[in-house]
Amino acid sequence: MVPSFADLGVPPQLRAALANRGIAEPFPIQAATIPDALAGRDICGRAPTGSGKTLAFGLAIATLDPIAAPRRPRALVLVPTRELAAQVATEISHLMPGSGRGKKRHDEVVAVYGGASYGPQRRALSQGAAVVVACPGRLEDLLEQGDVDLRDVDIVVLDEADRMADMGFLPSVRRILDKTNEKRQTLLFSATLDGEIDKLVRQYQRDPARHEVVPDEADGTAVEHMFWRAEPSDRIGLAAALTLAGVGRCPGAVA
Repeated sequence: MVPSFADLGVPPQLRAALANRGIAEPFPIQAATIPDALAGRDICGRAPTGSGKTLAFGLAIATLDPIAAPRRPRALVLVPTRELAAQVATEISHLMPGSGRGKKRHDEVVAVYGGASYGPQRRALSQGAAVVVACPGRLEDLLEQGDVDLRDVDIVVLDEADRMADMGFLPSVRRILDKTNEKRQTLLFSATLDGEIDKLVRQYQRDPARHEVVPDEADGTAVEHMFWRAEPSDRIGLAAALTLAGVGRCPGAVA
Protein backbone atom coordinates (compact mmCIF):
# COMPACT_ATOMS: atom_id res chain seq x y z
CA MET A 1 0.00 0.00 0.00
CA VAL A 2 1.38 3.41 -0.98
CA PRO A 3 1.65 5.74 2.04
CA SER A 4 -0.10 9.08 1.98
CA PHE A 5 1.62 12.42 2.53
CA ALA A 6 -0.06 12.48 5.95
CA ASP A 7 1.53 9.08 6.73
CA LEU A 8 4.93 10.59 5.83
CA GLY A 9 4.48 13.41 8.35
CA VAL A 10 3.80 16.26 5.91
CA PRO A 11 2.03 19.11 7.79
CA PRO A 12 -1.60 19.85 6.92
CA GLN A 13 -0.92 23.21 5.24
CA LEU A 14 1.59 21.62 2.90
CA ARG A 15 -0.75 18.73 2.15
CA ALA A 16 -3.34 21.33 1.19
CA ALA A 17 -0.83 23.02 -1.13
CA LEU A 18 -0.14 19.66 -2.78
CA ALA A 19 -3.84 18.87 -3.11
CA ASN A 20 -4.43 22.23 -4.78
CA ARG A 21 -1.99 21.12 -7.47
CA GLY A 22 -3.58 17.72 -7.90
CA ILE A 23 -0.78 15.86 -6.10
CA ALA A 24 -2.32 13.25 -3.81
CA GLU A 25 0.12 10.34 -3.72
CA PRO A 26 3.91 10.34 -3.24
CA PHE A 27 6.36 8.89 -5.72
CA PRO A 28 8.83 6.24 -4.43
CA ILE A 29 11.71 8.69 -3.83
CA GLN A 30 9.33 10.97 -1.95
CA ALA A 31 7.95 8.15 0.20
CA ALA A 32 11.49 7.00 0.97
CA THR A 33 13.07 10.34 1.86
CA ILE A 34 10.40 12.71 3.18
CA PRO A 35 10.21 11.26 6.74
CA ASP A 36 13.99 11.53 7.21
CA ALA A 37 14.09 14.97 5.60
CA LEU A 38 11.34 16.29 7.88
CA ALA A 39 13.12 14.75 10.88
CA GLY A 40 16.24 16.80 10.09
CA ARG A 41 18.48 13.95 9.00
CA ASP A 42 21.10 14.24 6.30
CA ILE A 43 20.04 12.30 3.21
CA CYS A 44 22.06 10.63 0.48
CA GLY A 45 19.59 9.77 -2.26
CA ARG A 46 20.25 7.93 -5.50
CA ALA A 47 17.54 8.86 -7.95
CA PRO A 48 17.35 9.77 -11.64
CA THR A 49 16.11 13.02 -13.13
CA GLY A 50 12.32 13.17 -13.17
CA SER A 51 11.82 10.89 -10.17
CA GLY A 52 10.12 13.56 -8.05
CA LYS A 53 13.03 14.51 -5.78
CA THR A 54 12.30 18.25 -6.09
CA LEU A 55 9.17 17.74 -4.04
CA ALA A 56 11.04 15.53 -1.57
CA PHE A 57 13.47 18.26 -0.58
CA GLY A 58 11.07 21.14 -1.29
CA LEU A 59 8.73 20.00 1.48
CA ALA A 60 11.60 19.94 3.98
CA ILE A 61 12.57 23.48 2.98
CA ALA A 62 8.98 24.70 3.24
CA THR A 63 8.79 23.66 6.90
CA LEU A 64 11.58 26.09 7.84
CA ASP A 65 10.89 29.51 9.37
CA PRO A 66 10.63 31.59 6.18
CA ILE A 67 11.80 34.83 7.81
CA ALA A 68 15.33 35.64 6.68
CA ALA A 69 17.55 38.64 7.33
CA PRO A 70 18.67 40.67 4.32
CA ARG A 71 21.31 38.76 2.31
CA ARG A 72 21.18 35.84 4.78
CA PRO A 73 19.00 33.02 3.37
CA ARG A 74 17.87 30.05 5.45
CA ALA A 75 18.00 27.37 2.74
CA LEU A 76 20.27 26.77 -0.25
CA VAL A 77 19.76 24.47 -3.24
CA LEU A 78 22.74 23.98 -5.57
CA VAL A 79 22.00 22.80 -9.11
CA PRO A 80 24.10 22.37 -12.27
CA THR A 81 22.18 24.50 -14.80
CA ARG A 82 20.25 27.74 -14.94
CA GLU A 83 17.23 25.96 -16.45
CA LEU A 84 17.07 23.64 -13.46
CA ALA A 85 17.59 26.57 -11.06
CA ALA A 86 14.58 28.42 -12.48
CA GLN A 87 12.46 25.28 -12.46
CA VAL A 88 13.30 24.27 -8.88
CA ALA A 89 12.79 27.83 -7.60
CA THR A 90 9.32 27.89 -9.16
CA GLU A 91 8.34 24.57 -7.61
CA ILE A 92 9.57 25.48 -4.13
CA SER A 93 7.77 28.83 -4.30
CA HIS A 94 4.47 26.97 -4.67
CA LEU A 95 5.11 25.30 -1.30
CA MET A 96 6.23 28.34 0.70
CA PRO A 97 3.63 29.42 3.28
CA GLY A 98 4.40 33.16 3.36
CA SER A 99 6.51 34.91 5.95
CA GLY A 100 3.86 36.92 7.77
CA ARG A 101 5.44 40.16 6.52
CA GLY A 102 3.11 40.62 3.58
CA LYS A 103 5.58 39.10 1.15
CA LYS A 104 4.34 37.20 -1.86
CA ARG A 105 5.41 33.61 -2.24
CA HIS A 106 7.68 34.26 -5.20
CA ASP A 107 9.61 36.86 -3.16
CA GLU A 108 10.73 34.20 -0.68
CA VAL A 109 12.65 32.18 -3.27
CA VAL A 110 15.34 33.53 -5.60
CA ALA A 111 17.02 31.73 -8.49
CA VAL A 112 20.68 32.69 -8.89
CA TYR A 113 22.49 31.80 -12.12
CA GLY A 114 24.75 33.20 -14.80
CA GLY A 115 23.57 34.61 -18.10
CA ALA A 116 21.11 36.90 -16.30
CA SER A 117 21.39 40.38 -14.84
CA TYR A 118 22.86 40.69 -11.35
CA GLY A 119 20.39 43.44 -10.40
CA PRO A 120 17.19 41.42 -9.76
CA GLN A 121 19.14 38.70 -7.96
CA ARG A 122 20.86 41.23 -5.69
CA ARG A 123 17.55 42.95 -4.93
CA ALA A 124 15.85 39.68 -3.99
CA LEU A 125 18.73 38.79 -1.67
CA SER A 126 18.76 42.23 -0.05
CA GLN A 127 15.00 41.99 0.59
CA GLY A 128 15.44 38.84 2.65
CA ALA A 129 14.76 35.89 0.34
CA ALA A 130 14.66 32.80 2.55
CA VAL A 131 15.57 30.26 -0.14
CA VAL A 132 18.33 30.53 -2.74
CA VAL A 133 18.39 28.10 -5.66
CA ALA A 134 21.75 28.62 -7.34
CA CYS A 135 24.31 27.52 -9.86
CA PRO A 136 27.70 27.43 -8.10
CA GLY A 137 29.51 29.90 -10.36
CA ARG A 138 27.11 32.83 -10.01
CA LEU A 139 26.67 32.17 -6.29
CA GLU A 140 30.42 32.38 -5.75
CA ASP A 141 30.46 35.70 -7.60
CA LEU A 142 27.77 37.07 -5.29
CA LEU A 143 29.59 35.75 -2.23
CA GLU A 144 32.82 37.46 -3.26
CA GLN A 145 30.97 40.73 -3.82
CA GLY A 146 29.28 40.60 -0.40
CA ASP A 147 25.76 40.26 -1.79
CA VAL A 148 24.97 37.11 0.20
CA ASP A 149 26.07 35.52 3.49
CA LEU A 150 25.45 31.79 4.02
CA ARG A 151 26.06 31.55 7.77
CA ASP A 152 22.32 31.30 8.54
CA VAL A 153 21.71 28.45 6.09
CA ASP A 154 20.05 25.59 7.99
CA ILE A 155 19.48 23.25 5.07
CA VAL A 156 21.54 22.65 1.92
CA VAL A 157 20.43 20.55 -1.04
CA LEU A 158 22.87 19.28 -3.66
CA ASP A 159 20.62 18.37 -6.58
CA GLU A 160 21.99 16.28 -9.46
CA ALA A 161 25.39 16.17 -7.79
CA ASP A 162 26.77 13.84 -10.46
CA ARG A 163 26.07 16.42 -13.17
CA MET A 164 27.77 19.12 -11.11
CA ALA A 165 30.80 16.82 -10.84
CA ASP A 166 30.79 16.19 -14.61
CA MET A 167 30.67 19.95 -15.23
CA GLY A 168 33.63 20.64 -12.92
CA PHE A 169 31.64 22.41 -10.20
CA LEU A 170 32.70 20.35 -7.18
CA PRO A 171 35.56 22.68 -6.09
CA SER A 172 33.04 25.54 -6.05
CA VAL A 173 30.49 23.35 -4.24
CA ARG A 174 33.02 22.58 -1.52
CA ARG A 175 33.95 26.25 -1.07
CA ILE A 176 30.27 27.15 -0.82
CA LEU A 177 29.50 24.40 1.71
CA ASP A 178 32.40 25.60 3.85
CA LYS A 179 30.65 28.98 4.19
CA THR A 180 27.37 27.55 5.51
CA ASN A 181 26.28 26.75 9.07
CA GLU A 182 28.29 23.76 10.34
CA LYS A 183 25.12 22.33 11.93
CA ARG A 184 23.16 22.47 8.68
CA GLN A 185 21.11 19.59 7.30
CA THR A 186 22.54 18.38 3.99
CA LEU A 187 20.45 16.56 1.40
CA LEU A 188 22.29 15.13 -1.60
CA PHE A 189 20.62 13.63 -4.66
CA SER A 190 22.52 12.04 -7.51
CA ALA A 191 22.09 9.40 -10.19
CA THR A 192 25.40 7.87 -9.04
CA LEU A 193 27.00 7.78 -5.60
CA ASP A 194 30.54 6.63 -6.31
CA GLY A 195 33.86 8.37 -6.96
CA GLU A 196 33.83 12.11 -6.27
CA ILE A 197 30.24 12.02 -5.06
CA ASP A 198 31.15 9.46 -2.39
CA LYS A 199 33.97 11.74 -1.25
CA LEU A 200 31.52 14.63 -1.00
CA VAL A 201 29.15 12.52 1.08
CA ARG A 202 31.89 11.45 3.50
CA GLN A 203 33.26 14.97 3.85
CA TYR A 204 30.06 16.98 4.25
CA GLN A 205 27.33 14.69 5.57
CA ARG A 206 26.76 13.29 9.06
CA ASP A 207 25.50 9.71 9.18
CA PRO A 208 23.17 10.25 6.21
CA ALA A 209 20.09 8.14 5.65
CA ARG A 210 20.70 6.36 2.33
CA HIS A 211 17.88 5.79 -0.11
CA GLU A 212 18.01 4.40 -3.64
CA VAL A 213 15.18 4.51 -6.15
CA VAL A 214 16.56 3.20 -9.42
CA PRO A 215 14.43 2.18 -12.41
CA ASP A 216 14.88 -1.27 -13.90
CA GLU A 217 16.90 -0.40 -17.00
CA ALA A 218 16.58 -3.94 -18.31
CA ASP A 219 12.82 -3.63 -18.51
CA GLY A 220 12.13 -1.68 -21.70
CA THR A 221 8.39 -1.90 -21.06
CA ALA A 222 8.81 0.50 -18.13
CA VAL A 223 9.32 3.39 -20.59
CA GLU A 224 6.15 5.20 -21.57
CA HIS A 225 6.10 8.02 -24.15
CA MET A 226 3.39 10.67 -23.83
CA PHE A 227 2.57 13.88 -25.69
CA TRP A 228 0.90 17.05 -24.43
CA ARG A 229 -0.53 19.80 -26.60
CA ALA A 230 0.11 23.23 -25.10
CA GLU A 231 0.18 26.85 -26.15
CA PRO A 232 3.75 28.29 -26.33
CA SER A 233 3.05 30.52 -23.33
CA ASP A 234 2.02 27.50 -21.23
CA ARG A 235 4.97 25.21 -22.00
CA ILE A 236 7.31 26.26 -19.20
CA GLY A 237 4.60 25.90 -16.56
CA LEU A 238 3.55 22.53 -17.94
CA ALA A 239 7.14 21.24 -17.99
CA ALA A 240 7.62 22.35 -14.38
CA ALA A 241 4.36 20.68 -13.29
CA LEU A 242 5.33 17.45 -15.06
CA THR A 243 8.71 17.36 -13.33
CA LEU A 244 7.26 17.93 -9.86
CA ALA A 245 4.17 15.77 -10.06
CA GLY A 246 5.13 13.08 -12.56
CA VAL A 247 3.69 12.84 -16.07
CA GLY A 248 0.95 10.43 -15.17
CA ARG A 249 -0.80 12.82 -12.83
CA CYS A 250 -0.15 16.31 -14.17
CA PRO A 251 -3.35 18.36 -13.78
CA GLY A 252 -4.71 20.27 -16.73
CA ALA A 253 -2.58 18.57 -19.38
CA VAL A 254 -4.03 17.20 -22.60
CA ALA A 255 -2.49 13.94 -23.74
